[in-house]
Amino acid sequence: MDQIKITELEVYCNHGVFPEENVLGQKFLVTAALFTDTRKAGLEDNLTASIHYGDVSQFIEKFMKAHTYKLIETVAEQLAMALLLEVKNLKEIELEIQKPWAPVGLPLKTVSVKIRRGWHEVYLALGSNMGEKQAYLDQAVEALRAGKDTRVLKVSSYIETEPYGVTDQDVFLNGAVKISTLLTPEELLRRIHEIEAAAERKREIHWGPRTLDIDILFYDDLVLAQDNLIIPHVEIEKRTFVLEPLLELCPNKRHPVNQKTVAQLLEELS
Repeated sequence: MDQIKITELEVYCNHGVFPEENVLGQKFLVTAALFTDTRKAGLEDNLTASIHYGDVSQFIEKFMKAHTYKLIETVAEQLAMALLLEVKNLKEIELEIQKPWAPVGLPLKTVSVKIRRGWHEVYLALGSNMGEKQAYLDQAVEALRAGKDTRVLKVSSYIETEPYGVTDQDVFLNGAVKISTLLTPEELLRRIHEIEAAAERKREIHWGPRTLDIDILFYDDLVLAQDNLIIPHVEIEKRTFVLEPLLELCPNKRHPVNQKTVAQLLEELS
């Protein structure tokens, strides 16, 4: 991905653990690498197709002067999120906050925090087989859309499917959602559990009836195995009720482990 870089922008503002830092203020240096696609802008000589580094510089100064944080870690985190939410065409950012006047009582050039944050492409599966099934799925989509750190990009059709695992229960209504999010996988899982809890989801029987079930299918091309979270979701290749809605959204998306597309996985399963 292409990069536009702002190096050591000087901002005088009030951040620090000590009270006098928040009153007197001090100099900070901000370096921002803005990741975007500059191809169209470069070919057409069109600024609106790129990122206006002057506007970004003004935004950084205004943001850092308008807020006061104890830690430069917090400055970096909050500023990165604000820029990703505000700046059109910005896909990812590497941000370094330097504090050259850090009160450590020893000679130093600077201390700094550097982070990299960005938007992630995620596919989720939705399911319900209790009560007003469509209403539960619609509420899940709206709850995802309500988070400022998450954008709902596409929603599949809903399909009725037979229950999987425990078959002695009502049929399911299933769908899939494509989102873009700033959340980490763990943060997204917590958000999903909050949405399920709001729908009064009960985890009493494995594969049993539920008002709402949301699973992370793909998170970029990440392969992750933790005690409470596995990405890609296990047994995608065995589940028609997952693959059929997913086919609407991303037929050519490749499973990062077996490298087969969603279309290929569904064809093999069929």
